[in-house]
Amino acid sequence: MRSILPCLALSAGLLLTCAAPAHADAAAPCKSTATGDLRLHTLKSAIFGNERTIRVLLPAGYGDAANTERRYPVLYMLDGQNVFDACLSDVSRREWGVDETVRQLVADSKIPPLIVVGVDHAGAARGHEYLPYKDFIGDADMAEPAGKRFPDFMSKEVMPLVDGRYRTLTGQPNTGIGGSSYGGIASLYALLARPHTFGYALIESPVLWIGMGQLVRDTSPLTAMPRKVFMGFGGKEIGDAEVSERVIGLVRQVEANFRAAGYDDTDLKVVIDPQAEHNEPAWEKRLPGALMFLFGDWKPTPTPSTQGGRGG
Repeated sequence: MRSILPCLALSAGLLLTCAAPAHADAAAPCKSTATGDLRLHTLKSAIFGNERTIRVLLPAGYGDAANTERRYPVLYMLDGQNVFDACLSDVSRREWGVDETVRQLVADSKIPPLIVVGVDHAGAARGHEYLPYKDFIGDADMAEPAGKRFPDFMSKEVMPLVDGRYRTLTGQPNTGIGGSSYGGIASLYALLARPHTFGYALIESPVLWIGMGQLVRDTSPLTAMPRKVFMGFGGKEIGDAEVSERVIGLVRQVEANFRAAGYDDTDLKVVIDPQAEHNEPAWEKRLPGALMFLFGDWKPTPTPSTQGGRGG
């Protein structure tokens, strides 16, 4: 696997797009592409010793006077800068289009109204926070990462902030997590480490070679039992066809481990798109299908602690 192209290693570590130009025109103005009722909060993290923006997209009608008691399931999306607004999307100026996609799917009654939370990454410390194991391929000399603390960051800092301010439905049956590349790794690790917290996972282009495949081994035997998992990967994420097949083989091994634990087509979906690259347009393309698979048949499920904070 030493022949992985440098642009992929860079993309895995910093979420940059290989097809993007090496530099953007700094003088060119960028008009925000974010839509809907998007609210920003600054979170100071004691776990990681830094701060970041938390972006909360509320469903249409959230603030209506006749709707003040309704509560909503929550999907937490990592790399929040890349989720709603192309102007914030690192170098590529491309985004997932989560706001537009969710709005359309809800309007078409294909998914229920959701609160979607974009959790910003920590810039240069992104890989350090997201990875539970070293990426010997992307950065052979990297320091020991802190990603094993990431599930605590989500459950003890991010989620209390959101639950305390908004009318969330809490508990595993009402909570999802998602991300791409290193964010996909952090999402999968959080799913395994907090099986009673996250019931749904949207995992895109995970760099499963980290720790020499340790995260793949973590899924066998599978003891964490989330409700539904969607995993996507592209056939052109890596330039070398042989290496690409090996990496796709890791995705298939995770799939096999889930199926060995009893998952079938109703609760596990793996999509390998032969023409897709490692970038936001690929994740945006697969997003409608992923959301419909995960939440299309969602129903409120009573839990010991279904409601969040008082919200607003």
